[in-house]
Amino acid sequence: MRLGNMRPSNNVEDRRGSGGGGFGLPVIGGGIGTIVIAIIALLFGVDPRALFNGGGSSASTEPQQAPYSAPTTPGAQGGAPTDSGADFVKRVLGSTEDVWSAYFQQKLRSNYREPKLVLFSDYVQSACGNAQAASGPFYCPSDQKVYIDLSFYRELKDRFGAPGDFAQAYVVAHEVGHHVQNLLGIAERVHEAESNARSRTEAAALSVRLELQADCFAGVWGHHAQQMKNILEPGDLEEALNAASAIGDDRLQKMSRGRVTPETFTHGSSQQRQQWFRRGFESGDIDQCDTFQ
Repeated sequence: MRLGNMRPSNNVEDRRGSGGGGFGLPVIGGGIGTIVIAIIALLFGVDPRALFNGGGSSASTEPQQAPYSAPTTPGAQGGAPTDSGADFVKRVLGSTEDVWSAYFQQKLRSNYREPKLVLFSDYVQSACGNAQAASGPFYCPSDQKVYIDLSFYRELKDRFGAPGDFAQAYVVAHEVGHHVQNLLGIAERVHEAESNARSRTEAAALSVRLELQADCFAGVWGHHAQQMKNILEPGDLEEALNAASAIGDDRLQKMSRGRVTPETFTHGSSQQRQQWFRRGFESGDIDQCDTFQ
């Protein structure tokens, strides 16, 4: 990616190293069967309440260093991060702000409300509850913030075989996609439908559709970011598609327990995630992202 073509955002909070002890970490689990919880948690999340509520096995992770060299001392809560890993997510977030602000103005005739992005290490407290790094990147609609521990990028590269800067950008763009869903009222309607679902399988199917739409919205961002700033280099699109495949429910289930149970999917298969990201990327149109039809 041509990072120099991307404007850094000012909407990034650095909570790494700010402590936060004194509150109990949540129990993570429930809802999608007996998949190993560490694998479940590494899936992209939309609303961590789905992880925080209910029973299940607790998850813990060993503290990890941020996967970037030459970091500066992390700032206090709300501080401005300046290390290279933080600079990367600031530029990706800035690009999403530029793309979605223009899209909302030109296509939707409304103003885009920018989310905040919070960097944390090990665990964090959000308006949706407390989360560990093992829960992976997530978006909290209650405070309209994206949360990410940069150690997730090491997991994405080393454990799931999805390296590359555009793969990492896809992570941020997916979570911002959930923010767009929140602004458009889609997330609220889906969560209401989930609460009224007749079975766990029906609720999971709604979750899959919501996640696939966020993948498509991430593709829409990539389409317009390329048109606006020419950010892509050869191989970048393949990096994002590889990341989408790496975190498909079928692949993660097979890794964790050796078999696939589609009725327990919450994010979609590898093929579905690739398909919807590509659809958004090729069309640049959120109307092509209706995963609920």
